[in-house]
Amino acid sequence: MTDATTKGILAIDAGTTGVTALVVTAEGTIAARGYQEFAQHFPQPGWVEHSPEEIWQATLESIRACLKAWGGDESGLAGIGITDQRETIVLWDRETLGSPRRAIVWQDRRTAEICSRLRDEGHEDRVAALTGLRLDPYFSATKLVWLAENEPHTWALVESGRYAVGTVDSYLVARMTRGTWHVTDVSNASRTLLFDLEQGDWSEELCSLFGVPRDALPDVVPSWGELATTDPRSFLGLELPVAGIAGDQQAALFGQTCFTEGESKCTYGTGSFILTNTGSTVQRSDAGLLSTAGWRTPDGTTTYALEGAIFVTGAAVQWLRDGLQIVGSAAETEAIARTVPSSDGVVFVPALTGLGAPHWDPHARGTIFGITRGTTRAHLVRATLEAITYEVRDVIDTMPGLRSLAVDGGAAANDLLCQLQADLLGVPVERPRIVETTALGAAFMAGLGTGVWDSTEDLRETWQLDRRFEPDSANAATAADGHRRWQDAVRRSTGWAIPLSEGHDGA
Repeated sequence: MTDATTKGILAIDAGTTGVTALVVTAEGTIAARGYQEFAQHFPQPGWVEHSPEEIWQATLESIRACLKAWGGDESGLAGIGITDQRETIVLWDRETLGSPRRAIVWQDRRTAEICSRLRDEGHEDRVAALTGLRLDPYFSATKLVWLAENEPHTWALVESGRYAVGTVDSYLVARMTRGTWHVTDVSNASRTLLFDLEQGDWSEELCSLFGVPRDALPDVVPSWGELATTDPRSFLGLELPVAGIAGDQQAALFGQTCFTEGESKCTYGTGSFILTNTGSTVQRSDAGLLSTAGWRTPDGTTTYALEGAIFVTGAAVQWLRDGLQIVGSAAETEAIARTVPSSDGVVFVPALTGLGAPHWDPHARGTIFGITRGTTRAHLVRATLEAITYEVRDVIDTMPGLRSLAVDGGAAANDLLCQLQADLLGVPVERPRIVETTALGAAFMAGLGTGVWDSTEDLRETWQLDRRFEPDSANAATAADGHRRWQDAVRRSTGWAIPLSEGHDGA
């Protein structure tokens, strides 16, 4: 190891509802933390937007709080790692760095009809072959098609070169560097529908199909190394290398030290995402999973993954808190759910922004079945936790051979959720001591890029188990019955947003 191992890494996790900043030590521990939420905007049903400026200000505030708690100065930091919500698309002025409109978020469903049109035109098989993805509003490119069709004046400035296009990582790097760098990494690029997964670069064919100027997109750089340098005039007086970049779910896979083919993790975040490392090979799935890039080393070697993307899990708990106002905080849900022995037949399908893997129905909507006069908030809270485990089970069923599941994310701190998950899957669920593995993965990458760690084997030594949840065979039958009821509820929730005039009969 080098002398850099005495320094820490500033990790920035720009998530869907807020930004977390951590200082991670060379021992893989968290020395300080800062967090700042930002607003969610819902202009129409199914639309979700964020203000880029609010994301940037939340980033600065979270870093200020983190550095204040840490008490160190710039000389104690080796570099910066960035991880971000993927697929969300941001436009900004290359000169002023201001954004002409709000970002369109990965959860946004407004492009469902564009996807249907492209599918009807026969493009889906070719798009899937090149990208490993599918035509779904989840991904970035159809959001850009929508902008071109609905906001032509804005789009004209993209085509003229005035406006840059990128994901949140690209936007943050631009703000940190006063617009000097326009970059992204392979994991974020692979989620746009514009990236040729096997060739490892932007696809001229796909850019042409979706009408996106190649010059508007960022350069694709390795996941760690000397990627950019911050400008102290715009970034809190800090001049540091940006040495690691990854999309949030790939960063979590890296933070869980799933470096070997076949190792898998599940992140319970706003949505839940199950990834398994497939090594140097792009593996294809016929069961609704996505093929995606995991990370790329500085020598150009790419590691791939299979992913099951679930759109709403933690966001369902947030809805209980903010929408229904029946819980005060996410942390309360375990205690509330434990006050009842079961959900008493209540089933909640949290398709609040459609259904992701393995169902892929943008027209599905949230539904609650089994309500009686005896139903209480505790039953609904427990049904929400059960729904998270059922959604994960639906994805895991398409991944044969799972021996155990590493979990992380905020909801992984919920012991009841982890035990319900183990009972339902019939395999152990392993929770590390640090569940913020998304930010940790970004820190690990930046540490490799700056010499804090020399190898992934060094990183494995930092991973520590907090608790292993063994499946309870006494609960297996009840869990299986609940999952069958859940599957029936999912069928009933599909297609709900299709107008009756277009064939939805309400069944």
